[in-house]
Amino acid sequence: MDFGIFDLVRIIGALGFFIFGMKVMSESLQLVAGSGMRKVLGTMTTNRYTGVLTGFLITAILQSSSATTVMTVSFVNAGLVSLVESAGVMMGANIGTTVTGWLVSLIGFKIKISSYALPIIAVGFPLLFSSKERNKKWGEVLIGFALLFMGLGELKDAVPDVRNNPEVLSFLHEFSNPGLLTRIMFVGVGTLLTVIVQSSSAAMTLTIVLTTQGLPLEIAAAMVLGENIGTTITAELASVVANVHAKRSARIHSMFNIIGVTWMVIVMPWFLDGLQWVLALFFSSTDTSSNFALAAFHTAFNLINVLLLIGFVPQLVALSTRTVKSRGDDDEEFKLEYISRGVVSSSEIALGEVSKEMAKFAGFIQKMSGWLFELSNEKKDKRINKLLKKIEKTEAITDELEEEINGFMVKITSAGLSLKSSIEIRGILSISSDLERVADIILRMSKDIERQHNKKVTFSDHQIEQLNTLASMVDEAIEIMIDNLSKPSKLVTLDAAFAKELEINKFRSKLRKQDLKSVENENYDIKAGIVFRDLFNGYEKIGDHVINVTEAVLGLGIKDDDEMRIEA
Repeated sequence: MDFGIFDLVRIIGALGFFIFGMKVMSESLQLVAGSGMRKVLGTMTTNRYTGVLTGFLITAILQSSSATTVMTVSFVNAGLVSLVESAGVMMGANIGTTVTGWLVSLIGFKIKISSYALPIIAVGFPLLFSSKERNKKWGEVLIGFALLFMGLGELKDAVPDVRNNPEVLSFLHEFSNPGLLTRIMFVGVGTLLTVIVQSSSAAMTLTIVLTTQGLPLEIAAAMVLGENIGTTITAELASVVANVHAKRSARIHSMFNIIGVTWMVIVMPWFLDGLQWVLALFFSSTDTSSNFALAAFHTAFNLINVLLLIGFVPQLVALSTRTVKSRGDDDEEFKLEYISRGVVSSSEIALGEVSKEMAKFAGFIQKMSGWLFELSNEKKDKRINKLLKKIEKTEAITDELEEEINGFMVKITSAGLSLKSSIEIRGILSISSDLERVADIILRMSKDIERQHNKKVTFSDHQIEQLNTLASMVDEAIEIMIDNLSKPSKLVTLDAAFAKELEINKFRSKLRKQDLKSVENENYDIKAGIVFRDLFNGYEKIGDHVINVTEAVLGLGIKDDDEMRIEA
């Protein structure tokens, strides 16, 4: 059998065809079910066992274990899912990804789905022109499904028929009963294949096709084990720029797969013998059973591995904690580092993390406000300098956070968005801008206080009391803002935030009138008066930006007339 460069290119093209179809189908499903997936992951991961079910369901629906694992790492990074819960989700994702093998085996080889591909596209194509965003995405799902199996059909035709070519069979004869080292070698081949194609499902499909063309089951099974290891690379890459908790979650996923592959490599000959005996009970011919042997092996291995290791999740968590060391408080604190540079699995799913992180962004503002209050009442130089440094350092962090959020928004919009998510993104951008602006105002006010202190300018007891009263009002407004950011937008109301904003404005107007009247007093300290005005005006501006945040959560000023009409 002649196998040249053109044949290799044809296989690569067919594999690319298959991966593209899977990408279109998976991403469209994520757009259709994105908000639902966020709710499922947020509510069903109450322990490691429900986590397994959650991971299985999400992966089976989205047909992407990478999407599930990256999403889980991001939720751990945001502090929404614990390490123990994430371990269950990762295990469930491993079982969920076996569904692809069964789809390919049951539909791809038993039914000539490529014959139905064009009719499926004919059904999906008109949906692309629907006025409803959801219908458009379902159209993309159907087209992606059709392309996936058209790619599979091309892949079957492109892969050489190993079974009927003696020269190839003579080469593979050496591996018909592979020893331990040979099995380990093909585990490495499977790992490398998955890393190259960046899809364990695509690697699994190629391996199944090769098996139907004559690749020995022992070799194919070893490659499938390697593909299980290769799929952990995506989560590891996603965690590189994340905090220590996300790194530990990715490490648990890797350890789970490596431990499973290790024991299976050792017992594989006996395991495959038992599996083929079971398959013989259900299938009348060896040829028929061989079509399902690899899918059955993949499922059986992952199920047994989960059953064996789910009881050892606390130990895996402890081991990941020991092997992934924290770099200190900065590493332990949850930030937006992951979403700025990590792997984006789905724009719809990623928005869940960003929305939750906004409340933590606001937490920085609350800290800065508290430090400003303390600074305005502090007399000791050492403590003043320490507070000034804290405010300045935190303000620099808020600058970075806003930049990261803006960059991340640009990244996820490239994948396509539903109307609801498009409005949500505009709200997030508005919120991050207002929060960063509050940080700028607090920094400027701290500089005013610093100059006041250096020039030995002092406020009267009455001025200090008034500023403290206004500062307390602003702190209450920030507390209301954080509460609104922490709950679903449908539960947010403007009443409390608007009432506090009105209270701040009225008190600021009162201070302004009193200050203007005080100028007539001959004992009025002009220098103190200038700083006093800068501070109470600064607090009033903070209140303006704080109320803007709640309005953005509710979508006020974000939606245009057409969008509001469509939603209605």
